[in-house]
Amino acid sequence: MQLLPPSQYLFPDPIASDPEGQGLICIGADLSPSTLYEAYTHGLFPWFNEDEPICWWSPEPRCIIEPQHYHPSKSLLRSMKKQDYHITVNKAFEQVIRCCALPRHYANETWISEQIIEGYSALFAAGYGYSIEVWEQDQLVGGLYGVTIGQGCFGESMFSQRTDVSKMAFYTLMLIGQEQQLPWIDCQLVNDHLLSLGACTLSRQAYLKSLQDVINQPPINWKKYQDSVFSSKTIAETAKLTE
Repeated sequence: MQLLPPSQYLFPDPIASDPEGQGLICIGADLSPSTLYEAYTHGLFPWFNEDEPICWWSPEPRCIIEPQHYHPSKSLLRSMKKQDYHITVNKAFEQVIRCCALPRHYANETWISEQIIEGYSALFAAGYGYSIEVWEQDQLVGGLYGVTIGQGCFGESMFSQRTDVSKMAFYTLMLIGQEQQLPWIDCQLVNDHLLSLGACTLSRQAYLKSLQDVINQPPINWKKYQDSVFSSKTIAETAKLTE
């Protein structure tokens, strides 16, 4: 993990800048690792289309999921046992984010531009990103990526090329969160898919207060997981034993 130089940009307080809770806090800056780090430690994240200036958001309310309260569905466990997928951590970050950037069946465009890919890949190289990959033999078929600062774990995007594989990556992240005793994983914006996975909301004020505590804790031990390859069948069987 690298010690990043101070950002040349200072981000405003989200509540003071946006008392009505519209979510958009400021526009501009860049996507260097130092700037991204500064933004996340202030509760902001970038979200903008490729032909737009960089927009920084802090939504009200904030969507989170508490790993300790997450329980995989029985259908997911059956799916994990049915196919022998292999799951890794931090093995193919750029490949995952590029797969996340591909058009979806429900949308022709994506907000994950080349600028986003370069910025987050550099942040990962500095030690402040993570990815979870699901493999079918040697083919990447699903995964997710995000940002990690202290015990703060911020989810960004996921993709799936097979049934349920993004949920398998998500479940793996929940297991890591449980073992590391993370209070929450940031999901940013509320949507039906995240709520179906067990997400809930915090007020922006409560989120920002909790954020300052978690980012100042010792960092998550990702090294513990990235040296291993996990079997979807083994994970499902372990869950069955603990039901």
